Amino acid sequence: MTADVTTDTADSDKTRPVSAGTDGDTGSLDTKSQGQNSWRGIATEHVDDMSAPLAALLRRRSRVLLGNLLRPHRRGVTLTAVLIVISSLCALAGPWLIGIAIDNGLPPMLKGNSGPLLWIALVFAVTVLVQAFASQAFVTMTGRIGQAVVLELRRRLFAHLLRLSVSFHESYTSGRVISRQTSDVEAISALFDEGLDSLIMAVLTLLLVGTGMLLLDWPLALVVLSGFIPLVWLSAWFRRESAVAYRRIRDANALVIVHFVETFGGLRAVQAFRREKRNEEIFDALSTDYAAASKRSSQLSSVFAPGIAMVGNVITGIVLCYGGFRVLDGDIKVGVLASFLLYLQRFFDPLQEVSQFYNSFQGAASALEKLSGVLEEEPSVAEPALPAELPGALSGRRVSFDSVRFGYRKAVVLPDFSLDIPAGQTVALVGETGAGKTTVARLLARFYDPNAGQVLLDGVDLRELPDDVLRHEIVLITQESFLFEGSVAENIRLGQPSATDEEVEAAARAIGAHTFIAGLPDGYATAVGKRGGKLSAGQRQLISFCRAFIAAPSVLVLDEATALLDIPSERLVQSALRTVLAGRTALIIAHRLSTVAIADRVLVLRAGEIIEDGSPAELMGGTGEYAELHARWAASLA
Repeated sequence: MTADVTTDTADSDKTRPVSAGTDGDTGSLDTKSQGQNSWRGIATEHVDDMSAPLAALLRRRSRVLLGNLLRPHRRGVTLTAVLIVISSLCALAGPWLIGIAIDNGLPPMLKGNSGPLLWIALVFAVTVLVQAFASQAFVTMTGRIGQAVVLELRRRLFAHLLRLSVSFHESYTSGRVISRQTSDVEAISALFDEGLDSLIMAVLTLLLVGTGMLLLDWPLALVVLSGFIPLVWLSAWFRRESAVAYRRIRDANALVIVHFVETFGGLRAVQAFRREKRNEEIFDALSTDYAAASKRSSQLSSVFAPGIAMVGNVITGIVLCYGGFRVLDGDIKVGVLASFLLYLQRFFDPLQEVSQFYNSFQGAASALEKLSGVLEEEPSVAEPALPAELPGALSGRRVSFDSVRFGYRKAVVLPDFSLDIPAGQTVALVGETGAGKTTVARLLARFYDPNAGQVLLDGVDLRELPDDVLRHEIVLITQESFLFEGSVAENIRLGQPSATDEEVEAAARAIGAHTFIAGLPDGYATAVGKRGGKLSAGQRQLISFCRAFIAAPSVLVLDEATALLDIPSERLVQSALRTVLAGRTALIIAHRLSTVAIADRVLVLRAGEIIEDGSPAELMGGTGEYAELHARWAASLA
């Protein structure tokens, strides 16, 4: 997205970090993706330029994922395969029985002996019943296995996206996440729903019918197999071109969803900066690309299916003429020719079915490539192989930054950052935009790992702590105060899901939020609406403090937690802050120096380095940068 429409929260201290294996999406409204993709990441946007090794890798990766999803259903897959073979054999018995009836059943019947024909008819009826039963059974099994696979894929994708690091989601737009979870998964579901069983049966029928024709009459079979020369060429062309077309469709569809989601997610910015017309133009261009990709797919099918039909009709005509002459010469019987012609029809019909279902197959294959890429993404902030343990439960813990170096892409934000915060101390970070304040907070919350050095909690490297321990010990509160749809009580319980109603109310009373919550229409059961839209900014921030209080972390990180509040709301929140911070180690990032005043210690950052360190009173009475910042802030209030 362009800067005035983006819905991603900008980090004033950085540009976006590198995330290996994205779709190459730059978030631009005006251009398609220009990024490069890692070998283990999502399929490239530029399908025309895809190298053969990369294409092979994507296919292999997709097969590994599909095999992994089907592995728990081995028995069902085996049973389905057996049922398909039985159904196919029964279906192929029909033409053979008809030929026998013509050659061996009709002559005795003309002499008054109908027994042989009745026996053939009985066997034919049995094969029809067995085929019907087997077909119904394998269609049911295919649907059951397909839906189980899709359900597992949805669960696995959702859980994996939750585990991926913040850096991945900052690079991989929300629209693409939605595309993976919806249209790509639906493409795989459609393959199972719309005839994967028929596709498998068609391939099996081709093999069995080809073998049957060779056994029935090999000269006629050779005539039929000669038609494979144009068919193989046509199929190879269609396979190659349709693979490219369907990757284009998946990519174009993802771009449409990205633009749609981000436009309406940033609707206020769109309307405020009069971007409606431009966004409509971009959406129209993306939709046109999507339509063009779909049109190309239809054009391929319109050539492939009639091409198969034409080859089949030509071969049928040749077989009929050649077989007819051989019947007249007495080389073969009429029944053999009749059986052969029936088999011939069943030989080319599956190819028509393959052309119909190949669209779904290619769509699912392309979707599987992208899903497998996401599922192979590894969190840049990984769980430790050998988790360390912290000392016993404490209300506050010591925080240390030891020679930390960190940057985004090629921009180094913290060249050599060291800091020691004693347990229970409240430290405020101030400085100009881009000084590195938010980066320090995110490293402490372990949204990223340092490129060099260590971030320590009571002497233990954060990289050695399991995620559940880390999230219990350190809580980050940002200016967004994100609330989920649900009640006030449910949002407070985000900090402690097992909290009772009494504990929720006690937390609200401690923070000073009980009065306004009790005054809501349904009290603690009041629905907060989408993103907490039914509450004011100050009320949302108080609820975020309630859930931090009930979570009882040992370290609290506040990143511009009061930046969006008006003066009355800020005063209310300031009072709550003193309660939340009592006895805890805290790191406060704020441009408003009224928030800084409650800190025990103030650090002034410039270009990732600490240039001043002292109490608020000491620094304000000096002549340094903090005193200048405070003077400018006081003048702005006047």
